Amino acid sequence: MSTTAATAPIMDPEAPANPAGSSIQAGSAIPRELYALVAQQPFFKGLAPHQLQLLADSAMKMQFEAGESIFEEGSPANRFYLILEGAVALESEVKDRGRITIQTLGPGNDLGWSWFFPPFYAHLSARALKPTKTIFFYGTRLRDECEKDHELGYQLMRRIAEVGTQCLKATQLRLAECTDTRKLPADL
Repeated sequence: MSTTAATAPIMDPEAPANPAGSSIQAGSAIPRELYALVAQQPFFKGLAPHQLQLLADSAMKMQFEAGESIFEEGSPANRFYLILEGAVALESEVKDRGRITIQTLGPGNDLGWSWFFPPFYAHLSARALKPTKTIFFYGTRLRDECEKDHELGYQLMRRIAEVGTQCLKATQLRLAECTDTRKLPADL
Protein backbone atom coordinates (compact mmCIF):
# COMPACT_ATOMS: atom_id res chain seq x y z
CA MET A 1 0.00 0.00 0.00
CA SER A 2 1.40 3.37 -0.87
CA THR A 3 0.48 6.57 0.81
CA THR A 4 1.31 9.94 -0.56
CA ALA A 5 0.62 12.12 2.44
CA ALA A 6 0.35 10.28 5.71
CA THR A 7 -0.22 12.70 8.54
CA ALA A 8 1.82 10.53 10.89
CA PRO A 9 4.92 8.49 10.05
CA ILE A 10 4.46 4.94 8.79
CA MET A 11 5.28 2.66 11.68
CA ASP A 12 6.23 -0.99 11.99
CA PRO A 13 2.88 -2.82 12.33
CA GLU A 14 4.14 -4.71 15.36
CA ALA A 15 5.61 -1.67 17.15
CA PRO A 16 3.42 0.01 19.78
CA ALA A 17 1.78 3.19 18.55
CA ASN A 18 2.37 4.69 21.98
CA PRO A 19 5.81 3.52 23.17
CA ALA A 20 5.12 4.55 26.77
CA GLY A 21 2.25 2.06 27.14
CA SER A 22 -1.48 2.25 26.77
CA SER A 23 -2.10 5.44 28.72
CA ILE A 24 -2.06 8.89 27.20
CA GLN A 25 1.13 10.74 28.05
CA ALA A 26 0.86 14.29 29.43
CA GLY A 27 2.09 16.75 26.83
CA SER A 28 1.84 14.27 23.98
CA ALA A 29 -0.53 15.82 21.46
CA ILE A 30 -0.64 12.95 18.95
CA PRO A 31 -1.89 10.21 21.35
CA ARG A 32 -4.46 12.59 22.85
CA GLU A 33 -5.57 13.72 19.41
CA LEU A 34 -5.92 10.11 18.19
CA TYR A 35 -7.82 9.08 21.30
CA ALA A 36 -10.24 12.01 20.83
CA LEU A 37 -10.64 11.21 17.13
CA VAL A 38 -11.30 7.52 17.81
CA ALA A 39 -13.68 8.29 20.69
CA GLN A 40 -15.86 10.57 18.54
CA GLN A 41 -16.40 8.00 15.77
CA PRO A 42 -19.98 6.67 15.74
CA PHE A 43 -18.65 3.19 14.90
CA PHE A 44 -17.04 3.00 18.35
CA LYS A 45 -19.91 4.54 20.33
CA GLY A 46 -20.48 2.73 23.60
CA LEU A 47 -16.97 1.29 23.98
CA ALA A 48 -15.28 1.67 27.36
CA PRO A 49 -12.46 4.24 27.70
CA HIS A 50 -9.80 1.51 28.02
CA GLN A 51 -11.10 -0.10 24.80
CA LEU A 52 -10.98 3.23 23.00
CA GLN A 53 -7.41 3.63 24.26
CA LEU A 54 -6.46 0.20 22.85
CA LEU A 55 -7.87 1.29 19.50
CA ALA A 56 -6.05 4.64 19.63
CA ASP A 57 -2.79 2.88 20.52
CA SER A 58 -3.12 0.87 17.30
CA ALA A 59 -4.04 3.81 15.09
CA MET A 60 -2.61 6.63 13.03
CA LYS A 61 -3.99 9.16 10.58
CA MET A 62 -3.44 8.55 6.85
CA GLN A 63 -4.60 10.08 3.64
CA PHE A 64 -4.80 8.89 0.06
CA GLU A 65 -4.83 10.82 -3.20
CA ALA A 66 -7.57 10.43 -5.81
CA GLY A 67 -7.09 7.18 -7.73
CA GLU A 68 -4.72 5.70 -5.16
CA SER A 69 -5.19 2.05 -4.22
CA ILE A 70 -5.83 1.47 -0.53
CA PHE A 71 -5.77 -2.34 -0.79
CA GLU A 72 -6.29 -4.98 -3.48
CA GLU A 73 -8.60 -7.97 -3.59
CA GLY A 74 -6.63 -11.06 -2.52
CA SER A 75 -3.93 -9.09 -0.69
CA PRO A 76 -3.10 -9.85 2.97
CA ALA A 77 -5.61 -8.18 5.29
CA ASN A 78 -3.90 -6.76 8.35
CA ARG A 79 -5.43 -3.30 8.74
CA PHE A 80 -8.66 -1.36 8.57
CA TYR A 81 -9.73 2.24 8.22
CA LEU A 82 -12.41 4.69 9.27
CA ILE A 83 -13.03 7.32 6.61
CA LEU A 84 -12.93 10.88 7.93
CA GLU A 85 -13.15 12.80 4.63
CA GLY A 86 -13.33 11.83 0.97
CA ALA A 87 -14.75 8.89 -0.94
CA VAL A 88 -13.63 5.30 -1.50
CA ALA A 89 -14.84 2.80 -4.09
CA LEU A 90 -15.13 -0.85 -3.05
CA GLU A 91 -14.46 -2.83 -6.22
CA SER A 92 -14.42 -6.43 -7.40
CA GLU A 93 -13.38 -8.29 -10.51
CA VAL A 94 -16.30 -9.79 -12.42
CA LYS A 95 -15.59 -12.41 -15.08
CA ASP A 96 -15.90 -10.97 -18.60
CA ARG A 97 -16.73 -7.52 -17.19
CA GLY A 98 -13.53 -6.42 -15.45
CA ARG A 99 -13.46 -4.39 -12.27
CA ILE A 100 -16.79 -2.99 -11.09
CA THR A 101 -17.69 -0.69 -8.23
CA ILE A 102 -19.73 -2.52 -5.60
CA GLN A 103 -20.24 0.37 -3.19
CA THR A 104 -18.98 3.90 -2.58
CA LEU A 105 -18.08 4.80 0.99
CA GLY A 106 -17.61 8.21 2.59
CA PRO A 107 -17.10 9.98 5.91
CA GLY A 108 -18.15 7.86 8.87
CA ASN A 109 -17.83 4.58 6.98
CA ASP A 110 -15.38 1.86 7.87
CA LEU A 111 -13.27 -0.07 5.43
CA GLY A 112 -11.35 -3.35 5.38
CA TRP A 113 -12.71 -5.84 7.92
CA SER A 114 -11.05 -8.95 6.46
CA TRP A 115 -8.28 -8.61 9.09
CA PHE A 116 -10.75 -10.07 11.62
CA PHE A 117 -11.54 -13.31 9.76
CA PRO A 118 -9.33 -16.16 8.57
CA PRO A 119 -7.72 -16.55 6.10
CA PHE A 120 -7.02 -12.78 6.48
CA TYR A 121 -7.13 -11.76 2.80
CA ALA A 122 -9.06 -8.84 1.30
CA HIS A 123 -12.28 -9.87 -0.43
CA LEU A 124 -12.62 -6.60 -2.38
CA SER A 125 -10.33 -3.83 -3.61
CA ALA A 126 -10.53 -0.26 -2.32
CA ARG A 127 -9.55 2.88 -4.22
CA ALA A 128 -9.75 6.54 -3.22
CA LEU A 129 -12.09 8.43 -5.57
CA LYS A 130 -10.92 11.81 -4.29
CA PRO A 131 -8.46 12.93 -1.63
CA THR A 132 -9.42 10.83 1.39
CA LYS A 133 -8.42 11.17 5.05
CA THR A 134 -8.69 8.13 7.31
CA ILE A 135 -7.81 6.68 10.67
CA PHE A 136 -5.68 3.61 10.00
CA PHE A 137 -5.74 0.73 12.52
CA TYR A 138 -3.27 -2.17 12.78
CA GLY A 139 -5.65 -5.12 12.58
CA THR A 140 -3.16 -7.80 13.56
CA ARG A 141 -2.40 -5.98 16.81
CA LEU A 142 -6.11 -5.49 17.52
CA ARG A 143 -6.81 -9.16 16.82
CA ASP A 144 -4.34 -9.98 19.60
CA GLU A 145 -6.07 -7.46 21.91
CA CYS A 146 -9.45 -9.06 21.15
CA GLU A 147 -8.04 -12.42 22.27
CA LYS A 148 -7.06 -10.81 25.58
CA ASP A 149 -10.24 -8.72 25.98
CA HIS A 150 -13.18 -10.80 24.79
CA GLU A 151 -15.59 -7.94 25.47
CA LEU A 152 -13.65 -5.79 22.98
CA GLY A 153 -13.75 -8.68 20.50
CA TYR A 154 -17.50 -9.06 20.98
CA GLN A 155 -18.13 -5.33 20.55
CA LEU A 156 -16.05 -5.19 17.36
CA MET A 157 -17.68 -8.37 16.04
CA ARG A 158 -21.17 -6.88 16.54
CA ARG A 159 -20.19 -3.78 14.57
CA ILE A 160 -18.38 -5.75 11.86
CA ALA A 161 -21.37 -8.10 11.40
CA GLU A 162 -23.63 -5.11 10.74
CA VAL A 163 -21.20 -3.63 8.22
CA GLY A 164 -20.70 -7.03 6.58
CA THR A 165 -24.44 -7.48 6.17
CA GLN A 166 -24.74 -4.05 4.52
CA CYS A 167 -21.83 -4.82 2.20
CA LEU A 168 -23.32 -8.20 1.27
CA LYS A 169 -26.63 -6.51 0.34
CA ALA A 170 -24.80 -3.92 -1.77
CA THR A 171 -22.81 -6.68 -3.49
CA GLN A 172 -25.95 -8.69 -4.25
CA LEU A 173 -27.69 -5.67 -5.77
CA ARG A 174 -24.67 -4.70 -7.84
CA LEU A 175 -24.08 -8.20 -9.17
CA ALA A 176 -27.77 -8.51 -10.07
CA GLU A 177 -27.39 -5.30 -12.10
CA CYS A 178 -24.35 -6.76 -13.85
CA THR A 179 -26.15 -9.94 -14.85
CA ASP A 180 -29.16 -8.06 -16.28
CA THR A 181 -28.25 -8.16 -19.99
CA ARG A 182 -30.96 -5.64 -20.83
CA LYS A 183 -29.22 -2.88 -18.91
CA LEU A 184 -25.47 -2.59 -18.33
CA PRO A 185 -24.25 -0.53 -15.37
CA ALA A 186 -22.79 2.87 -16.27
CA ASP A 187 -19.23 2.07 -15.13
CA LEU A 188 -18.79 -1.03 -17.34
